[in-house]
Amino acid sequence: MNIADVMIIIVFVLLVLFVLVFLVVGLYLLFIDRTQKQHPILRNYPLLGRVRYFLETIGPELRQYLFDSNKDGKPFSRNDFQHIVKQAKYKRNVIGYGSQRDFEEAGFYIRNSMFPKLTEELKMDQETKVTTNRYLLLKEPLFTQKKELLEENESSAYLLDDKDAIVIGKNLKHPFIVKGQIGMSAMSYGSLGDHAITALSKGLAIAKGAWMNTGEGGLSEYHLRGGVDIIMQIGPGLFGVRDREGNFSWEALKEKSQIPEIKAFEIKLAQGAKTRGGHIDGEKVTEEIARIRMVEPFKSIDSPNRFKEFSDFPSLFHFMERIREETGKPVGMKCVIGSMHEADELAKAIKDTGKGPDFITVDGGEGGTGASYQELADSVGLPIKAALPLVNNALIKYGVRDQVKIIASGKLFSPDRIAIALAMGADLVNIARGFMITVGCIQALKCQSNACPVGVATTDPHLQKALVIDEKKHRTANYLISMRKGLFRLAAAAGLDSPVHFKPEHIVYKDERDHVYSLEEVYQSIVKGVNNEGS
Repeated sequence: MNIADVMIIIVFVLLVLFVLVFLVVGLYLLFIDRTQKQHPILRNYPLLGRVRYFLETIGPELRQYLFDSNKDGKPFSRNDFQHIVKQAKYKRNVIGYGSQRDFEEAGFYIRNSMFPKLTEELKMDQETKVTTNRYLLLKEPLFTQKKELLEENESSAYLLDDKDAIVIGKNLKHPFIVKGQIGMSAMSYGSLGDHAITALSKGLAIAKGAWMNTGEGGLSEYHLRGGVDIIMQIGPGLFGVRDREGNFSWEALKEKSQIPEIKAFEIKLAQGAKTRGGHIDGEKVTEEIARIRMVEPFKSIDSPNRFKEFSDFPSLFHFMERIREETGKPVGMKCVIGSMHEADELAKAIKDTGKGPDFITVDGGEGGTGASYQELADSVGLPIKAALPLVNNALIKYGVRDQVKIIASGKLFSPDRIAIALAMGADLVNIARGFMITVGCIQALKCQSNACPVGVATTDPHLQKALVIDEKKHRTANYLISMRKGLFRLAAAAGLDSPVHFKPEHIVYKDERDHVYSLEEVYQSIVKGVNNEGS
């Protein structure tokens, strides 16, 4: 018997064994499916039922990559997602052929000037430069990997001029001076892993002029890795500023305030995606995270949905005042707006008491979170374009607008969205998920599970290996620099020498019938309920 005959026999035997194993496994699954009591479809159609559940499991991925159009998909469409990725990776945001926006739909537009500002007429910091790594796309074959060149690139940081710098808490011992209008929204260590937090900290520091918010999970060493300015958030769980019994600790607060990177404190009343206390699953609560938060490891954490230290605006302002006295640093509040009445009540309390926040972070209902309940994320709290005018108008109405800076957040991931928010009354903006995408987020929608496949929203050491800090930090910096550059570009198009000058008169609203309204008219519709349809 020659070698060829032996090989034929071996292959035949293997095929027979494969068929037998397949039949045995199939019969076993058939028996299991026919007799189980949980899934009716498996009892009646074992094979087709398993195919159904398999397709159901991979359905989100199929829709994301194959079936959704470029403008479909939530929370971010493919176009939105790729726009962020390209800015982060290539440090450019040029498109070809034309816009894919549906101009038949209603929406906001930036008024262009007949005489835009030249680049040399822009009022910005011309001295500060930033060096990052970016990719150059050399070739994009159909069946093989892209050919890219990684190069070092120096550019302007696109920061505000010193005279336009935004000062929070100007009368305090340690005011917070900001030269960039974009910062990172609250994202806790624990919700994100240490690789993601470190990459974000280093990337924001490279870009300069930015800040990162710790989220309610407390300050970690990873937030400090880059040396970036930090707003430390204090949530109802008091993580990072509490004692072993869970009570607020003024000693811990003073200790944190001595850290030079911490520029301000933020009292979190609520956020858009979860107007309740925060949640983190037990499998994410490592011993290190438990130590930082002063809780038990590997047990789920649910912080209260409000502080027990105060119950109304006067007591909240008193709490803020003491924090200011103890630290000498600005104190703000993060809130969700549900009605004009709430905004008025807040502004009136500031006027009546003569106290209040140095800044208000207005978080829109379209904002994201690591873990929340769908009914809260979908239906509680107004989106940012409705909430922001209410707060700004109320502060102006009661004559306290100059005392308070407004930070807006809620899917403000592109320069045009930011410009509109600034015109609606914001001084600064926060971004969360845009920055998550720069360090590798692919919208797997598994943030709550500790199973993030790209190592961003997980504390699993194995999964975090996917996130290479020294590569992703440059993407974070590139994205932020590109956003600030785009913001100055829009200001120039509107005839402004700086984006700090965006006002309602620079924005118009076009409805489905091509009727055009000024933002002032839209303001009146929002804050007074005036119906502009007949005007």
